[in-house]
Amino acid sequence: MELAEIVNFLDEYLQIGNYQDVSNNGLQVEGKREVERIAFAVDACMESFRGAIMANADMLVVHHGLIWGGIGYIRGIVKKRIEFLLNNNLSLYAAHLPLDAHREVGNNATILRKIGAKPQKEFGEYKGVKIGYTAELNEPAAVSEIAKKFESATILSFGREKVKSVAAVSGKGCFALNEAIDEGVGLFITGEPEHEAYHLAKEGGINVLFLGHYESEKFGVLSLMEVVKEKFGLETVFLDIPTNL
Repeated sequence: MELAEIVNFLDEYLQIGNYQDVSNNGLQVEGKREVERIAFAVDACMESFRGAIMANADMLVVHHGLIWGGIGYIRGIVKKRIEFLLNNNLSLYAAHLPLDAHREVGNNATILRKIGAKPQKEFGEYKGVKIGYTAELNEPAAVSEIAKKFESATILSFGREKVKSVAAVSGKGCFALNEAIDEGVGLFITGEPEHEAYHLAKEGGINVLFLGHYESEKFGVLSLMEVVKEKFGLETVFLDIPTNL
């Protein structure tokens, strides 16, 4: 399969042109023209690059890419990373906000489906675009039981024991906590814990579930991997490289 065909599909499917993002979304580093196997990972780093080569992948698709608003200098760690990609003819494709916000395979839509809720209203405005969703559970559920659906989670229990309304913004999503409070959401799910969220949640009377930045953003790449596999019939592999953050 030609690299260009895969890139064109991803660009259109993820609608990467619709986002004002600090990430240079799309094909960041061009490698082999022909692609037979694609690796997926959360982060662009030497560990994921080496993992992709060990898995005999020709292309790596990530959520957190290598180029954020351009490259100022090609030296040090940046030089080593780019050198490795070019020497191994490995293509790197990144999708940051587009993979947070996508209604089908995005991190936030997938998180909500995991707890049995269907993504409904767009939520969590970031740089002029809403990248998360709110949802309603069919029946009220205990926050402690919802937390069990994830590998690891930290709970701030400042709302009702059982909730029906939920909102999700993955990664560093505490910027949307005030919005969740204003909308009367029962449970706000995000990734990275932030110190200032504690008293804000307490005074706002809302439950918050922190999944960890990495854990909250595995969902998008895993879901996208299945779409690409079905679309092109290519071999795919997920490189799980947790940061525990």
